[in-house]
Amino acid sequence: MNRRQVIMSTAATALAAAVPAPTLGLARQTAGTSMPQAPVAKKIPVVIEQLGRTRTDDYQWMKDDNWQAVLRDPTLIKAEVKDHLTAENAYREAMMASTLPLQETMFTEMRGRIKEDDSSVPAPDGGWNYYVEYKTGDQHPRYMRVERQGTWIVDGQSVIKNFIVAPTPQLLLDANELAKGKAYSEISAASHSPDHALFAYAEDAQGSEVHKIYVKDLATDEVLPAVIDSATGDFVFSPDSQWIFWTNRDDNGRPDKIFRRPARGGETTLVYEEADDGMFIGVGRTADDRFIVIGIQNQETSEARYIPAAAPTAEPVVLEPRVVATRYDVDHWGDRWVIRTNADDAIDFKIVQAPTETPAKAHWTDLVAHTPGRFIEGLDLTKDHLARQERADANTRIIIRDRAGDEHAIAVDEPAYALSLAGASEFETNTTRYAYNSPSTPTQTYDYDLATRERTLRKTQQIPSGHNIEDYVVERLNAPASDGQLVPVTVLRRKSTPVDGSAPLLLYGYGSYGIPMPASFSTNRLSLVDRGWIYAIAHIRGGSDKGWGWFLDARRMTKKNTFTDFIAAAEHLIDGKYASAGQIVAQGGSAGGLLMGAVNNMRPDLWAGVIGQVPFVDVINTMSDTSLPLTPPEWPEWGNPIEDPAAYDYMLSYSPYDQVEAKAYPAVLATGGLSDPRVTYWEPEKWVAKLRPATTSGKPVLLKINMEAGHGGAAGRFDYLKEVAHDYAFAVWAIDKGWETA
Repeated sequence: MNRRQVIMSTAATALAAAVPAPTLGLARQTAGTSMPQAPVAKKIPVVIEQLGRTRTDDYQWMKDDNWQAVLRDPTLIKAEVKDHLTAENAYREAMMASTLPLQETMFTEMRGRIKEDDSSVPAPDGGWNYYVEYKTGDQHPRYMRVERQGTWIVDGQSVIKNFIVAPTPQLLLDANELAKGKAYSEISAASHSPDHALFAYAEDAQGSEVHKIYVKDLATDEVLPAVIDSATGDFVFSPDSQWIFWTNRDDNGRPDKIFRRPARGGETTLVYEEADDGMFIGVGRTADDRFIVIGIQNQETSEARYIPAAAPTAEPVVLEPRVVATRYDVDHWGDRWVIRTNADDAIDFKIVQAPTETPAKAHWTDLVAHTPGRFIEGLDLTKDHLARQERADANTRIIIRDRAGDEHAIAVDEPAYALSLAGASEFETNTTRYAYNSPSTPTQTYDYDLATRERTLRKTQQIPSGHNIEDYVVERLNAPASDGQLVPVTVLRRKSTPVDGSAPLLLYGYGSYGIPMPASFSTNRLSLVDRGWIYAIAHIRGGSDKGWGWFLDARRMTKKNTFTDFIAAAEHLIDGKYASAGQIVAQGGSAGGLLMGAVNNMRPDLWAGVIGQVPFVDVINTMSDTSLPLTPPEWPEWGNPIEDPAAYDYMLSYSPYDQVEAKAYPAVLATGGLSDPRVTYWEPEKWVAKLRPATTSGKPVLLKINMEAGHGGAAGRFDYLKEVAHDYAFAVWAIDKGWETA
């Protein structure tokens, strides 16, 4: 859990015309119409003294002192804050009123690209195939299973079952019914028990990531009365299906305890409590179902504790005690532990193995040695094979290894693409699953025979309104950074879009926590690209796009590399005639919103508009507030401004909120969610309040707060598309200077 990027929906739709539409001009208001009046936020100066330094915050009043309660019940927000947010939303709507037809057109396009009656490729497990489906018009998924035909392995024994008449699918959960009457409802996790008798799901009913976990008896189709409250959404059944383990969420929104109780209800037992507020915790099962594992980690340090499946009520055992700056995660491969780790200066991680009975580091031996620049992102185990996903130069590949050590790769010969290992849904199998897409290529899902190396295409993403890959060009550029590093930039455009500096361009970036930005397919982006826009992704430092060292080179006291890399990407695009200065819209969310705030201050001349989605912009205040959910866990990422003067000074030097000053800013759109526990609503609210009187350009500074959602925005797939259409319409509006006649 962290201030992650806004997750872009894979659902979307296409243009009615088969040829690219021209850039759509916005409707103009008639002359003489009065300009909407922006809200003026009152100033209540608060002087903050810290480490012998003093700063003044005029808008601290926007933070609700009772924010913990507001997350659980947004109606409790104090009246003056609600009134100001309501006024800001009304002002934005009035300013962008001319974009309403464009928003509706884009939404219709995006929805038209969705196959509404769609389903996932079934995941086999024992005697069942599990899958998720959507019916036409549904906002939320339906969780399903159907009896499995053919041959499968259960406890080492072959089972054969065939049907003359196809079996009837069983509905496990209709999330549409669960969401009825609620402003927000999202299923964050859902899983069946290993014996297939129970089905559990975690619902967030307000967007604050405070979950309830429900357990359903699949024989009676009844939800059991013992509901689990105040959970993170993280849970797992024990391998014997008799117990359920889950992660508690405390009053400050942090995961602090692992609990256990009988799966069908009964007494709750504390299994593990983490004393360090700076650690995240979670619980899962190993691939072979031999152990239950508790994972404990922050941005740079981790620890695992395990419980034997044969004794699920036993005390967890430390696998290897935590050591600062050493990370490891574990799985079990039938006869040994398999561990991914950066120990022994393996910056891009290696894979080691250890005996089942003696898994501590003293017994680790290399299974896959460290190779600099080849970042091992993760692995998946089946009975006879180990599959791992690697990243280098902002692309991925999948490596298959058998128990004898023979390896082969699944790779793609394209300049930019996304190859992702979905893994196997059962241990006793020779089949794994992976997905491939690129900025121009819809997702293809394959089953891969690990022994014969044969692949079977199981699904190709359908675009009902039509999509011709040949109409698009995907390119990979390398932008020289200020220190000589080369920053990969992925570019998507129509073949017909000129590269002469005339096309508007949207540049997306993130650059934090080691999270890479994949060169993936998104139907939503086509609503810009098919209008003659160029869409670009900057694979900047702070992510792991070029390895874990790419991340380490842009955190704490080198964080500004993230911002200068993004600027270098923009300048390289301008030099290559993909864009012109002042004709670029920059977009980023969450920690990518920090990037937006920083580059907005550093180089406002480059941007026609800046879209900061749930932006982490009030850095020094947030990282000094230990009551907030993510502050102690994120000191390894940003530094600790409470105790470290150097960290304070460096953080303050780039904090977007603190660095706002009188200058000609571009048009700015900041978005947020009232129930967001990761980037609280007052961060974008305060940023807008400070930016608006500071800008000398006359360009608008707008705020959009979803009063019924949290960090990820709307939960329903169509409601979410409306938010995407709104933000893209703002981008067009910023290029067209639509406010001049608002």
